Amino acid sequence: MAKTDEQSGQAGQRDGQAGPTDGQSTRAETTLGYEQARDELVEVVRRLEAGGTSLEESLALWERGEELAKVCRHWLEGARARLDAALAEDEAAEGAEGAEETESAGEG
Repeated sequence: MAKTDEQSGQAGQRDGQAGPTDGQSTRAETTLGYEQARDELVEVVRRLEAGGTSLEESLALWERGEELAKVCRHWLEGARARLDAALAEDEAAEGAEGAEETESAGEG
């Protein structure tokens, strides 16, 4: 199992060596959900903290962790934007209702 983990870390390193582009990060963001990225990031941190990896493996893990953190940030920023939009919509609806009530009271 450790070999599989090392291979996945090395795959992340190969992707990073190709040169990060917006297309690559977009591809990663669409293929990994927040929970998947978070869980993999937790595993990367665990492996780094445990030690016992070569410098090259540690660097590959670090780079993968940076990529995963970026994916998580993307998902969280999207969630924040959706919440902000929903709150703004609620405030606009409440403001419109308040204006209607004020107009109705003035007519009576």
